[in-house]
Amino acid sequence: MTIEQQTQPSISVVITVHDQADVLEQNLPVFLTLPYEGSYEVIVVDDMSTDETPDVLKRLKAEYPKLYSTFLPASVVVNPSRKRLALSVGAKAAHHDYIVLADIRRQPVSADWLAGLADGEAALVFSNRKRDKVTHVVATELEDLSRIILKAERHSFRDYWGKWFRKQRGLYDAVGVRKEHVFDAIRLYDQRIRGLRLLGLRLRVWLGF
Repeated sequence: MTIEQQTQPSISVVITVHDQADVLEQNLPVFLTLPYEGSYEVIVVDDMSTDETPDVLKRLKAEYPKLYSTFLPASVVVNPSRKRLALSVGAKAAHHDYIVLADIRRQPVSADWLAGLADGEAALVFSNRKRDKVTHVVATELEDLSRIILKAERHSFRDYWGKWFRKQRGLYDAVGVRKEHVFDAIRLYDQRIRGLRLLGLRLRVWLGF
């Protein structure tokens, strides 16, 4: 193990999927071949897919030792969101102390994508896909990034199943946090924010980011 590997934190990337076999086959290998100096794993949580997602995962697991998978059973009753529970299942399965919550639809576009996420207690990565460049917003507290996450994720419960899909869930690609804060980050997903609270959130994001 090199000195660089010793100084880089170990990372678990958690991704949830539902009926996304084609996207999974195209984008997951990119997550699994990132040039990161430290050790990392990718955990995919399959939420009751009815397409070829399980077959794709089985095939890719045989090819990539960094890939792990689990599933969220159909019988689970969730309030308020299967998305949050699927992320929680992945976080509980993580072996490392730094966890990145990623979106299979937004594959990494730069070699710096993963390394920059592990620079602070919490971080977001934004991609410029036309130029293959990324920008990281790093914070010492998750709270400093919560307004951005809330704004981007407040309607993710709609497009998670694809029925109300209009555009990508948010501008950012992924959020990275220390393991002890990951469930606080997951609670920011899928919140139904309306009225004055939404107006205030938009204003805070506009002024602060």
